[in-house]
Amino acid sequence: MCASRTPAEWDETFELFVDMTLGYMALNMGQRYLNRVERLPMHTSIRIGHQYMLELLNQHPDRMFNKIRMYRPCFEMLIQVLRQQTTLQNSRYLTLEEHMMIFVYVISQKATNRMAMKDWQHSGSTISVMFTRICKAIASLSQTFIKPPNFDAIPDEIRWNPKHYPYFQYPYVVILIDCFWQNCVGAIDRTHIAAHTPADVANNFRGRKSTVTSNMLAICSFDMLFTYVVTGWEGAAHDSRVLTTQLEDPTSGFPHPPPGKYYLVDSGYSNKPGFLAPFRNVSYHLRDARRRARGINGPTELFNYRHASLRNCIERCFGILKARFPILRYMTNFSLIRQREITMCCCVLHNFIRLHNHGDPLFDRYGIDGVMPSSDSDSDDDAPSSSGTARDQGPNSRNDNNFANDMRDRIMFEIYLNYN
Repeated sequence: MCASRTPAEWDETFELFVDMTLGYMALNMGQRYLNRVERLPMHTSIRIGHQYMLELLNQHPDRMFNKIRMYRPCFEMLIQVLRQQTTLQNSRYLTLEEHMMIFVYVISQKATNRMAMKDWQHSGSTISVMFTRICKAIASLSQTFIKPPNFDAIPDEIRWNPKHYPYFQYPYVVILIDCFWQNCVGAIDRTHIAAHTPADVANNFRGRKSTVTSNMLAICSFDMLFTYVVTGWEGAAHDSRVLTTQLEDPTSGFPHPPPGKYYLVDSGYSNKPGFLAPFRNVSYHLRDARRRARGINGPTELFNYRHASLRNCIERCFGILKARFPILRYMTNFSLIRQREITMCCCVLHNFIRLHNHGDPLFDRYGIDGVMPSSDSDSDDDAPSSSGTARDQGPNSRNDNNFANDMRDRIMFEIYLNYN
């Protein structure tokens, strides 16, 4: 057994420990000094951000479209709107045009912060600050560019389509003119948007495909403009739950149709006044009807086919939206609040481009009646909901349901009468 040390021996041991520690620290610092690497500037490309922007603006138009999904005239008009209707102006070193082009580049190319740093030769913090400023400004324009439709006008897409407005060809049934598609004011559906969420709430955002997504409820008119958009719902939320909440919330701004008017909805919603749903347990999807060699079988199938053909505008809107802005399919790591703002910004830009960029390639591609969106549109329409049951949206009475069902039956027989 070792004898106890004297105080002098303890002092000597402590001094030795201190000397060894200081020596190790000195050796480590010396080694780091010898091995140090001179710091090199990172963003040294000859083509700085402003020059890259001018290059895109002044070269072939398709190059700019491929990079930011809009052409120069539409982009310049968007800059004018931002200057006039928001507080955005040029910053100390960057123009508003460069701010805007970087933002649209990120959402059009699903670019990360590092990709934007490389292409635009700015620091990551500069890119982040610019993106946030533009995102908030465009989202604030939602009330300006996402507005309810004119409920009194008959959409041209219905008036001049003999499938949906045939009575001008049959004068002897003009008295039934108020019972057909001209009372339809739009289509309602929802789509899944890719999401990044904290781990503790991720399960609430997992949809039926087990992917983490958020729900976006939208109403569109038949000229493919969004007229109402709600973003940020959990991916696991049912269609009718989202709609019911908006109907019951007096502050939601939901554009309720006037009496006698209605929106087209899929079989995930109930048939009631203001919402015309297809028949359940009957083939509904356009691709199903087009695959069958025997064609349409019976009045209910014909009604569902015409219903799906007209409601297809909302699916085509979602197809254009996600084709133009792939960030909605591959969302990067933003906060949940910022993700909702990004989705709203994409809808605002969708409407702006629709209004001011005539001849847009994506609208020309998807705008043709009957063109079906890609199969990964993430809509519950792809699920076998046509044979399932729909949850009721909002308070409703048995008489209201009977009235809505009678109206649907009357429309069905009128279509079938003129079909044969």
